[in-house]
Amino acid sequence: MDIRIRRIQPAEHAALGEITAQAYLRDGLLDFGESDEYLGELRDVAKRAAAAEVLVATADGTVLGGVTFVPSGGPMADIARPGEAEIRMLAVAHEARGRGAGEALVRACVERARAVDGCTKLVLSTQRTMHAAHRIYERLGFVRTPERDWNPLPELDDITLLTYELTL
Repeated sequence: MDIRIRRIQPAEHAALGEITAQAYLRDGLLDFGESDEYLGELRDVAKRAAAAEVLVATADGTVLGGVTFVPSGGPMADIARPGEAEIRMLAVAHEARGRGAGEALVRACVERARAVDGCTKLVLSTQRTMHAAHRIYERLGFVRTPERDWNPLPELDDITLLTYELTL
């Protein structure tokens, strides 16, 4: 399969929003399932694209997945510090998994981070159960940074996001 990585087009926002939402739902990553507030954020690709760079993986004209690349802080950054870029909301359609789209999206983010003046690291947060994503990150040289692990919902003790970084 010939996978192409490029910036998302507005006509693809709904498709990527649904791919992202379904990936999180199918993998059991939303504590409150269909009623989880974060589901709206996952579907709101237009909001992400207005505040950061949203990339898609496509093949034969079909969107396979996407990722949000945050080059230098801003409203989409969760954990990035000065001099760091961040990866957010990596998702690949269930039927497209295992074909290299996720890795291609992460590689594209690494390339973009290296092109950002003054950027020394690429960081990300991930859930404990995202084992396939962890394997991609580690294969590409990311290392765990447990000292940066964090909880986006402090009122719920069991939601700790793991963090990784890649020194550029």
